[in-house]
Amino acid sequence: MGTVLVTGATGFIASHLILRLLADGHEVRGTARSAAKAGQLNRVLSDYAGHDVNIPIIEADLSSDAGWQEAVNGVDYVQHVASPFPATVPKSADELIVPARDGALRVLKASKQAGVKRVVMTSSMAAIAYGWGDSRPEVLTEEHWSNPDNLKDNTAYARSKTIAEQAAWAYVEEEGEGLELSVINPVAVLGPAMSADVSSSLELITQPMARKLPAYPKLSFGVIDVRDVAEAHVCAMTLPEAAGERFLLGERMLQFEEIGEILQRAYPDRKLPKGTLPNWVVKLAAFFNPPLKQVIPELGRERAFSNDKLKRVLGITPIPAENAIRESAASLVRLGVV
Repeated sequence: MGTVLVTGATGFIASHLILRLLADGHEVRGTARSAAKAGQLNRVLSDYAGHDVNIPIIEADLSSDAGWQEAVNGVDYVQHVASPFPATVPKSADELIVPARDGALRVLKASKQAGVKRVVMTSSMAAIAYGWGDSRPEVLTEEHWSNPDNLKDNTAYARSKTIAEQAAWAYVEEEGEGLELSVINPVAVLGPAMSADVSSSLELITQPMARKLPAYPKLSFGVIDVRDVAEAHVCAMTLPEAAGERFLLGERMLQFEEIGEILQRAYPDRKLPKGTLPNWVVKLAAFFNPPLKQVIPELGRERAFSNDKLKRVLGITPIPAENAIRESAASLVRLGVV
């Protein structure tokens, strides 16, 4: 066992990861943009876990050097989960790219100076699957990289994840001097929410459940359960063979309409959207429903992937996507979000 720092500790993935690490007997500390979030985070963790959780939170922001050296001192492992993930399209891509890239480098440099054994960084399938245009591989794997320069086949978020991850690998290769890095590249992360302050990825559930859509855009999504993402982070931290590796996390691809059908079966008394929306309607609706702006480049596209490495190296057989969808919805209903 060891001491683990989890950055962005109040986030959806990070909260599940913290509980998973504590269950294994690790000592855990976290970072947040405000240390005042410690009380609320520990209440949420305690309520979800069913027992008292009290981890210390150190104030550290991706856009500033302050706090990072204090956060990593005495730490064996760092789980760098923090990264900007907006619900709406930012005015400038740099609002995401700069803090994602510079924040990753701050964490890595502080970790190296503190003698941390390994950093596990949360990236995204966005760093694998975008910028290919019509030359996209039929099945995407960890060997593939997005091209952030192809703006027609990218979002600001996808570019930020690619640029930040590439910067992290370059730093470790050129200046790491023994610091190990593993990277997690999940698809859309669903599963049980711990609080009403929900992740942007759960818009896949809240949009139909709250009837914010008249029908479903022609979109497909890879789905992975947040509990598998937490498990993968732990395995990537502890397994010797995970050092220097990327891991693409996903259970399977689903059309947005299929997600809606799963929700409708789970909640037969709810009136949910039905059918598909023409692409031009989605583009028009995005003026009134800002989260839709981020999905416009995805209309009619499918980015198929392989999860072989997740199973073979990390030894994880992912939770079925349908279970992740149903448990997302159940938690959001319980929390009064939808």
